[in-house]
Amino acid sequence: MLHPDLKQGRARRLPDLALAEAVALAAALPDIEVMGAEVVRLARAQAGMLFGSGKVEELRARFEADEVDLVLVDGPVSPVQQRNLERAWKVKLLDRTGLILEIFANRARTREGVLQVELAALSYQRTRLVRAWTHLERQRGGLGFVGGPGETQIEADRRAIDEEVVKIRRQLARVVKTRALHRAARRKVPFPVVALVGYTNAGKSTLFNRLTGARVLARDMLFATLDPTMRGMTLADGRRVILSDTVGFISDLPTELVAAFRATLEEVLEADLIVHVRDIAHPETAEQAADVATILESLGVGAEVPQIEVWNKIDLLDADQRAALLVRDARLPGVQAVSAASGEGVAALVAALGALLDEAREVAEVVLPFAEGRKRAWLHEAGVVQSEREAEDGHHLRLSWTARQKAAFAAL
Repeated sequence: MLHPDLKQGRARRLPDLALAEAVALAAALPDIEVMGAEVVRLARAQAGMLFGSGKVEELRARFEADEVDLVLVDGPVSPVQQRNLERAWKVKLLDRTGLILEIFANRARTREGVLQVELAALSYQRTRLVRAWTHLERQRGGLGFVGGPGETQIEADRRAIDEEVVKIRRQLARVVKTRALHRAARRKVPFPVVALVGYTNAGKSTLFNRLTGARVLARDMLFATLDPTMRGMTLADGRRVILSDTVGFISDLPTELVAAFRATLEEVLEADLIVHVRDIAHPETAEQAADVATILESLGVGAEVPQIEVWNKIDLLDADQRAALLVRDARLPGVQAVSAASGEGVAALVAALGALLDEAREVAEVVLPFAEGRKRAWLHEAGVVQSEREAEDGHHLRLSWTARQKAAFAAL
């Protein structure tokens, strides 16, 4: 694993921590054993090889001695650079985009997720059709009498990819239509929806399991969750809410994967409350939180959706730090400190969720004709009815509900 550390335009992240994240990404794939990892400091990227000739030769000798089959580069590698490095090192090379694509392809389970990843992979492959295989230089086709002078293999490969893209887009359109119907049905669910978001490996799935009693895959691994999962949970006062676990965010998400990534976050856009889970023990927790805020903003999540921060993994802090965080006055307003692994602080979080959902409610008066029994039952099931009286024109109900519940009722 190599992390190129460019002096020009250096990113916000510290190179050693960026390398550690890249190694964790690689560990998320089965059948990959990371034999070594290092930061390679560069004054500037070389157009043809990324690294200087001396460094390329030094690494070639090491890869040959260690019998390395695959080299991972944590950063963008152009198609030409990839071709030249694979020639020089006689290995397979994957850049950060390729690695994340591999992880998504390995983890996606829903039909839409699989199709979105396939689409992203084809888009990525199309840019890589300058690889060093000899057949790319061959001409194929007739003698030129019929159908023109023939076409190069690279043109045929590109055309085959374009045809596959069209086919997948058709399949995706059908799947998206089906999911839209499911989503419309979910909108009518009377219970408030609470969405967990956060940087990958912040502990969202562990917290999700703790709150709902579910058994979602929760491991110390980047992108352990790729497909959204929804389960019911009960608040301290007995009210039911729907909790949604989502894919983890990450910095420098490949542009090819943005559509696939957004497709998994529809529940966030329709949530009554967003819970931002942070790994407070991570040395770059503030930078990770900034990345999450940027992505939420790009998704169109506005300030009107209430949010709460949860500082997770306090069990990994020393005793003094943990004790300080558990004192409410020592934290930012509205922040909850928990350990999803041990359960510490979770009861206070559940109480805070109930209070925030109450704050997000508005009071309204609704009159339902006696014939609207189904709508009246929905309101009672949702637990939004504060009082009710009968009059000549029907049921007069005083309600306290969230904006999403109001919209769901309007859709009935």
